[in-house]
Amino acid sequence: MSNGSSSNVIDDLDRRIIAALQLGGRAPWSAIAHWAGASETTVQRRYQALRERHLARVVATLELDRTASGSSMLVRVQARPGRGLELARVLAACPQVRFVAVVTGAADLVVDFVAEDNDQLMRLLYTDLPGADLITGTECVAVIRSFTSPAHWDTGLLPPQAREELRPAALAAPYERKGWDESPQALSEVEREVAQALSADGRMPVSALARELGRTESSAARALERLVNRGVLHFRTLVDPRLLGFEAEFMVWLSVEPDRLDAAGRQLARHSGTKLLSAATGRFNLVGHVVLPHRSDLFRYTGEILGALPGLIASEITLHLATLKHAWTRMAAPDRPLLSMVPAVES
Repeated sequence: MSNGSSSNVIDDLDRRIIAALQLGGRAPWSAIAHWAGASETTVQRRYQALRERHLARVVATLELDRTASGSSMLVRVQARPGRGLELARVLAACPQVRFVAVVTGAADLVVDFVAEDNDQLMRLLYTDLPGADLITGTECVAVIRSFTSPAHWDTGLLPPQAREELRPAALAAPYERKGWDESPQALSEVEREVAQALSADGRMPVSALARELGRTESSAARALERLVNRGVLHFRTLVDPRLLGFEAEFMVWLSVEPDRLDAAGRQLARHSGTKLLSAATGRFNLVGHVVLPHRSDLFRYTGEILGALPGLIASEITLHLATLKHAWTRMAAPDRPLLSMVPAVES
């Protein structure tokens, strides 16, 4: 991490708390406190302060492909000169947009649209595209399988034993999953309500969850347990990676020989900096979201990590300048005054 202003926003205790929550978003406060090295009261107070400052929060996310909850389409967007941030704000306000980042490279923005079906996706991309007058070009990449996701990422700030204690047993890496050809199982009404409520506050107590939904505690608890045990509801901690010591945040866009795609995906998914990795359609059939401690680490990363992937044909990297929306949630960027002008997004 550089010694810029973002490094002074939180301290080491905050980072350990965030790292523990990333491993187990709904782990008991006693377990979080143990690995953070502070009392439960202190840990709860620190997390609440981080949440109120919009620096970190635990949210729940569904696996779209296993719950018939929609499909993801990553779109690389070129904006009219000087209008990229304005366009990013417009796209962040769209309820069907899960993620928006301002980037450098062959694209100006990377946007993740989640559509219920093909008809909605067609309307989003071809007739009702938000900010269309600010766009000069797009390239769509449909996500078709996950190798790993942000919920599975380990910051590396805590010892391996913390992962064993805090991370749910059901949270296996997607590339280890069996039954990819099974039909998705739609959620029940109460399961969908639980998932929606926890998407805003992943640590909401079951008692509060039941009150919000107008359900009994036993009904809410059983629905939550089913979702977690099926491995379709995950908890992750949203935070600017720079606050944890990762200066370089970027996406990799890879073209891999089709018969080597699975091997390449499994290999890259195991890298400690890989937060997300998906197989996709189009000229880029493997797309990843990665963090590294320093931008200078990119030199070795491109040669030693990407260069060692089986079947690699070509690669592109888009460096993140700012993320306006993540998992349908807007996060603060304390040392980026320009982004403070971005309005809060309701979704």
